[in-house]
Amino acid sequence: MDLKKLAPWNWFKKEEEQQATTLPVTVQRHGQPRPYSPMAQFHQEVDRMFENFFRGFGFPSMGFGREPSFLAQNEWLKPTLDIAAAEKEYTISVELPGVDEKDVQLELSDDSLVIKGEKKQEKEEKEKNYYRMERSYGSFQRVLSLPEDAEHEGIDAAYKNGILKITIPRKAGPRKESRQITIKSG
Repeated sequence: MDLKKLAPWNWFKKEEEQQATTLPVTVQRHGQPRPYSPMAQFHQEVDRMFENFFRGFGFPSMGFGREPSFLAQNEWLKPTLDIAAAEKEYTISVELPGVDEKDVQLELSDDSLVIKGEKKQEKEEKEKNYYRMERSYGSFQRVLSLPEDAEHEGIDAAYKNGILKITIPRKAGPRKESRQITIKSG
């Protein structure tokens, strides 16, 4: 089995390296600090999947040990994205709901594509007393390591309805030709 077909390129290599240098981060839970680690992130993802699964059947929120304020903050720091590969190009779609196009920056630095921006709170209503506000505001950043066959000169980006779509052309690779080889008797 060719493992490169399952995961041909680690797009998040630089982002993971940055996280490794900033860990451990201490998170407060019930007054007791605990270190934040990739395993904790995996645990939260599994909890989120169970939460979404049961919500689909009409069950109320199960909780599963989630920490809403911390989870919402971290989810916003890393907006979700989809990466697709075709024969001639890569396509990256980044979900940025509520972010204005002028507040998004796309930067190519060496072999990394940096997507960053800020979601701002536009207006303040002084007549209302809020008891709870579940909107997130602040800065975000994603760092993607580009594969070797990514053509840096032809990168294109478009923003529509809260979705940033980035197209990265692929360099033409060597053509793989096959031919029959005659087997001689020994």
